[in-house]
Amino acid sequence: MRRIVIIGFMGAGKTTVARALADKTQLAGIDLDDIITERENTTIPDLIRDKGEATFRNCETLMLTVALERRVAQIIGLGGGAWILEKNRELINKYDCLTVFLDAPFELCWKRITEQDAIRPLALDRRRAHKLYRERHPIYELADFHLQVSEESSADELVAEIVTFMRKRRHTKTLHDPRGR
Repeated sequence: MRRIVIIGFMGAGKTTVARALADKTQLAGIDLDDIITERENTTIPDLIRDKGEATFRNCETLMLTVALERRVAQIIGLGGGAWILEKNRELINKYDCLTVFLDAPFELCWKRITEQDAIRPLALDRRRAHKLYRERHPIYELADFHLQVSEESSADELVAEIVTFMRKRRHTKTLHDPRGR
């Protein structure tokens, strides 16, 4: 079964869309950051602060490898920087995953980042976050499916677009709605 990997910048809605897609299709889904948090018994910001970004990125690659090798889930929500690493893109490609880029404008991402209580150590201020967004955006565009996200986009609408894309590409064995929707 072809797995689906959801990518995009912080605040693009990766976790929300991955969970909604898993729910709609009744396929197993995971959020890579949640797996890392559980494994390391700490938050992502604390892990980065205490052990550095390099340690976090290594852990991210390890957990992605484990999830793909063990076929833990059919739908995987990545952290904003996981797709940026070439070794992670190669790994995702090796396992023939379909990648979906949630392309949200920076202003929407920034709004969501500032509305959340979570600390984003790699985006502590608007200037740094915008620089990171501009650097990452061309790499996100390497994804198989590019999905525009706006403030009006609901998770259900985005999931419907993913399902439609999959059906058009004849990946119906990957995505089906057991409830007939």
